[in-house]
Amino acid sequence: MATKTSRVKTANYRCTECGWTAAKWVGRCGECQAWGTVEEAGEVLARTTAAATVARPAQLIADVDATTAAYQPTGVGELDRVLGGGLVPGAVILLAGEPGVGKSTLLLDVASRVAGLGRDVLYVTGEESTAQVKLRAERIGAVSGSLYLSAETDLGQALGQVDQVKPALLIVDSVQTLSSAAVDGSAGGVSQVREVAASLINAAKTRNMTTLLVGHVTKDGSIAGPRLLEHLVDVVCQFDGDRHSRLRLLRAVKNRYGPTDEVGCFDLTEDGIEGLADPSGLFVSRTKDPVSGTCITVTLEGRRPLVAEVQALLAETGNAQARRATSGLDSARVAMLLAVLQQRASMNLAKDDSYVATVGGVKLTEPATDLAVALAVASAKMNKPLPARLIAFGEVGLAGEVRPIPGIARRVQEAERLGFSHAVVPASPNGPGQVPAGFKVKEVSTLSEALELLF
Repeated sequence: MATKTSRVKTANYRCTECGWTAAKWVGRCGECQAWGTVEEAGEVLARTTAAATVARPAQLIADVDATTAAYQPTGVGELDRVLGGGLVPGAVILLAGEPGVGKSTLLLDVASRVAGLGRDVLYVTGEESTAQVKLRAERIGAVSGSLYLSAETDLGQALGQVDQVKPALLIVDSVQTLSSAAVDGSAGGVSQVREVAASLINAAKTRNMTTLLVGHVTKDGSIAGPRLLEHLVDVVCQFDGDRHSRLRLLRAVKNRYGPTDEVGCFDLTEDGIEGLADPSGLFVSRTKDPVSGTCITVTLEGRRPLVAEVQALLAETGNAQARRATSGLDSARVAMLLAVLQQRASMNLAKDDSYVATVGGVKLTEPATDLAVALAVASAKMNKPLPARLIAFGEVGLAGEVRPIPGIARRVQEAERLGFSHAVVPASPNGPGQVPAGFKVKEVSTLSEALELLF
């Protein structure tokens, strides 16, 4: 059936960045808030499409062959964990992260491992030359015979490389560097990113080709470009980590094929990037004898329990206002816990500078670490170390109560696996759940009760 086209004269001005239209000229775009991007576009064609002859009849769901969408492992165990088992043919995955976090290194390692399995891989880079990518591949040991490199910034040329190589896996680094001649605007603009993403997604679906896209992030850490980009792709992954730490965490923000509560841990070194199946050892200090001001806790990153250590140091000050410094913890929450200790546990901390930090650069944001922070501060104040091989976790309220948290049994099992033997946990109506034999668990309802038990 033919497409019916009619002319509409209601919007004669258009933003060159996002495509927003207006009936009259304005200096600032009402959609993307960019200045000086609204230009005269002439008459707008409004198209309506009638029904066409069906080329591929609809199938009964029972007759659909699901084996074509089966997971294909990449050889990188932590990435497969986050994706739910591996790469799905025809899936489009968006990987976002801050500059220098290791996105290109991770994807180059994935490309090499997939190519090593006998599948052709095309790596399209718009930020580096092929020689620069080759040098990094040699450094991390990612040179493979089935890995093709292409340095392109034009979308048409990149799609031409896809037609020539016919890869099973396409990696584009990054989607903001490609531009299409069919769309106005510079590379990285809203309209360009939308067109580039739509073309790559169409190529992935028609060829049943898995596609990995690298996305830039803004100052606040969100993915740059139109929000439509995140809706179009099948999987959105966030790759982050402290610049001064080797640990990198990969999370799935959106996943049409698997869970979104799994976390992958990686160790970024000079020789490349390596998955960490057991990263807990990075966050615990190794001392022969217990030291005051330290407490071990277990936090849940997705469904994965991680053992981490909290350290606190108190120093008496002559200043009118004591200093409160934190590292790896929320400063506002630590200040709240100091107030709870002073008000509910009669612990005078007003004249002490407090320094509270985590070990290994890990960031603890879960409320379940409250009890460990409070016990570490109390241990530093009394100058008494906590018992050896002890862990503590629980959320502390403003009234001094210790609230129940999810996954107590899972945390205890992880602690027992790493050699701990005692735990202080919140009291719950159903108890702590299944506890390993020989592991001692003490339930507490208030912070004062925990302090009396340990000190």
